[in-house]
Amino acid sequence: MPSMKRESHRPAVVASLRRCRLFAGISPAELGRVAAITVGRAVPKGSYLFHEGAPVHGIYLVRHGAIKVHRVNPLGREQVIHVFRPFESFGEESLLSEAGHPADACATEDSQVLLVQRAGLLAMVKRRPELALCLLRAMDRHVHLLISLLDDLTLKDVKTRVANWLLQRCPDPTSPRPVRIQLPTTKRVLAAELGTVGETFSRTVAKFRELNLLAVEGNTVTLLSPARLTQWLGQHPAAAPPPAGVRLWGQPRFNV
Repeated sequence: MPSMKRESHRPAVVASLRRCRLFAGISPAELGRVAAITVGRAVPKGSYLFHEGAPVHGIYLVRHGAIKVHRVNPLGREQVIHVFRPFESFGEESLLSEAGHPADACATEDSQVLLVQRAGLLAMVKRRPELALCLLRAMDRHVHLLISLLDDLTLKDVKTRVANWLLQRCPDPTSPRPVRIQLPTTKRVLAAELGTVGETFSRTVAKFRELNLLAVEGNTVTLLSPARLTQWLGQHPAAAPPPAGVRLWGQPRFNV
């Protein structure tokens, strides 16, 4: 088990748990009990929290920083499943697994996480069904996240993925006024999260700059007119041909 330490400042832990969607609707008394089985750990940038197949010790909550959950194939190609940021939880889907974690998790920046320990949490779930409902809601969110990732990787080209990602961070995608978007991580990590590589991501951004759709300064992207990018997205096919061997829902599989 990774080196964890008991959190001595219980109110601060409760405050962190309260900001996590996983524990939405849980009473202060229940949050206090969850805090009592919670430990903390600092995770320096580049350090791994766990590896694929490692034993599951509980549910993690990002307190500071960012944790990248990803898979690596035998050829060394990485696919980012999601980058979890402050007050997001992960690991709920593996809580009952005997096979271990299904992916790797490492810090993309200096981070601090909380671990709600497995044995104590399962004991609480048996006594308090409302916690089980919280876990089911969290797992539902993760399933939707994976479906969205599958949709992006099989049905959308890179330009569409980047445009969608930017527009999702606009308060009003139909506004003609410029909107600044601060990239939450490095371009390399963001590219991996979008299912591509840094060079392709940079070429895509350069193409949007040529079209006068955005400007870039450091880690800040300015959409010159979200409405124009929305219009561009509507004029371009969102679906790229699926990779060979991919079977779309309801379609027969053909080998050519």
